[in-house]
Amino acid sequence: MTAGYHFDPTILREYDIRGVVGETLGGDDARALGRAFGSLMRASDAHSVAVGYDGRLSSPELEAALVEGLAASGVDVVRIGRGPTPMLYFASHHLPTDAGMMVTGSHNPPEHNGFKMVLAQGSVYGKAIQELRRIAEQGEWAAGRGAVREQSVFDAYVERLMQDSIPEIERLSVAWDAGNGSAGEVMTALCRRLPGRHVLLNERIDGRFPAHHPDPTVPANLSQLIDLVAREGCDLGIAFDGDGDRIGVVDERGRILWGDQIMLRLARAVLRAQPGATFIADVKASQVLFDEIARAGGRAIMWKTGHSLIKAKMKEEKAAFAGEMSAHLFFADRYYGYDDALYAAVRLLADVASSGESLAQFRDSLPPVVNTPEIRFPCPEDRKWAVIREVRDRLEAADADLVTLDGVRVRCDDGWWLLRASNTQDVLVARCEAADEAGLARQKRALREQLEASGLDLPDF
Repeated sequence: MTAGYHFDPTILREYDIRGVVGETLGGDDARALGRAFGSLMRASDAHSVAVGYDGRLSSPELEAALVEGLAASGVDVVRIGRGPTPMLYFASHHLPTDAGMMVTGSHNPPEHNGFKMVLAQGSVYGKAIQELRRIAEQGEWAAGRGAVREQSVFDAYVERLMQDSIPEIERLSVAWDAGNGSAGEVMTALCRRLPGRHVLLNERIDGRFPAHHPDPTVPANLSQLIDLVAREGCDLGIAFDGDGDRIGVVDERGRILWGDQIMLRLARAVLRAQPGATFIADVKASQVLFDEIARAGGRAIMWKTGHSLIKAKMKEEKAAFAGEMSAHLFFADRYYGYDDALYAAVRLLADVASSGESLAQFRDSLPPVVNTPEIRFPCPEDRKWAVIREVRDRLEAADADLVTLDGVRVRCDDGWWLLRASNTQDVLVARCEAADEAGLARQKRALREQLEASGLDLPDF
């Protein structure tokens, strides 16, 4: 490796590092990243790192190169093997290590891969990722010969998940879909130990994802699970994304619960144990979530989208629980504060079993609203932030009721609409919500008018 190393600039994202294997990402990149991260660790007086990898076909090769780079920087490496991202997060708490690195493409297509990182039990993102780039480009490598060993945390992780199981789960019948992702083996081991009846789908890890794409926020990817819930008469269905840090949920009638609905159900359960607790949710979440948490006696804070940003805000506010519309769910209540869909599943089962309220009953009890899905549409990198500023300036001049912490969220008497720039792609993101269809049409019209004023067309939705 030369004195300095240049990554493809497209792989250095806000929250992690991702690319297309063989095009923008390969073994040399993993090796250089290991050296850069190890150098960052050494500068922070950190000396040991846990490393895991997901089930993608390219992950073993990238993991081996990553480990080589880390050891060359003088840090000790503990290889925990294949599993979901939350198992790597668990390892960073369970093992006497200072950091963690996960080789994972999350829910991206099979040919993609990437890396997630933690240091001192905090996410590495934003400026820290750019610091890794700088270290690599300037060749400011730390040097040494770190020790490398293997240690499984699989059984300890499953045991930790089981700590929040309750005997009442025995009355439930549950359908599970791992989507051939890296959560499959942990899900299988967990279901063997959980009380109740459990029916499994796509539990075999396969980086080609032959059954369906591993993203449970897309309704089409839950069709198998919905069919299984109906066929087996299950009380609910649970799905995971490709690396097990996001959850999908369907009720006994086969209806999807969206991220903010899952958050509200779990927040109410936390509030029964911690009255007045603080919660964090991202700007894309329904107003129902914030209103209902307040009505239940909790403190709900709206915050920026992004799992690393949410985790940082949780620590700042000492929040008990947090989540995103993308169904990253973070429990600090009785857990570690990172996003773990397997742990969230156990907590959800415990709540359904103990409360006596089914998911369908819960869903039907919510205040009625109509809303759009998340709308993503292309906008050039050099234009997307300018559009947000233009829209904000016009709305502020009109004295609109705004939340501007992440794009613009415009509050009206009968609903709200959101426009924000993605931190990871050349796209703008929009969403609208209202009490009825007429109100929703007004929100959509207001959004469209603002985009047209900035020379953009909003796709039909």
